[in-house]
Amino acid sequence: MPELLTMQELDTALAGLTAVHKSGTSLLRVRVKAPGFPQAVELVSRVALSAEEMNHHPDIDIRFDKVTFTLSTHSSGGVTALDVELAQRIMMHVDAVGAQALQPAARVELAIDTLDAAAIRPFWRAGLGYVERRGDEGIELHNPDEVGPVVWFQPMDEPRTGRGRIHFDVYVSFDDAPKRVADVVEAGGRLVTDEFAPDWWVLADAEGNELCVCTQ
Repeated sequence: MPELLTMQELDTALAGLTAVHKSGTSLLRVRVKAPGFPQAVELVSRVALSAEEMNHHPDIDIRFDKVTFTLSTHSSGGVTALDVELAQRIMMHVDAVGAQALQPAARVELAIDTLDAAAIRPFWRAGLGYVERRGDEGIELHNPDEVGPVVWFQPMDEPRTGRGRIHFDVYVSFDDAPKRVADVVEAGGRLVTDEFAPDWWVLADAEGNELCVCTQ
């Protein structure tokens, strides 16, 4: 079984691949815009041949001229050297068909505050039909098809009162984050704190339910 890469190893491996975006050490994602639908299909065909040669296959989403490749070594539970190599090959094919790299779409995560993640994680895994994967903050829950929000567990030292125990995190690009925060406030939200900006802002709706706008 291929070994999982540490965050430091992954950052080093991706140093020259600015169009390859990571979600912790769980997965890699490449999102591109091709000149047209035929070129998008050609790109998928080229990547399919490389994947077959490696016997390592990405998840592929094609929508007219936009293609998203999601890479993870499922047997290892995260990103390995195989994913990095396939990402390198994908970028070669992207250049060959004249495609343009895009920022990844916003990523949504659901955070649950807990005193004992191991005690409640099986409940959420069974109820959602998710699988366990290693993430930056410990073991996360992922949809097997990588659709829907990732669920992660935020440890508490003592029971917390006066706020919700579950909140959403939405990850957008660094450049898009300030506008997203402004849009949320304009839509009736309030800024709880920008103490951690530009890494993340904490906002809340009119009833106090919280949303963190985070940069990726």
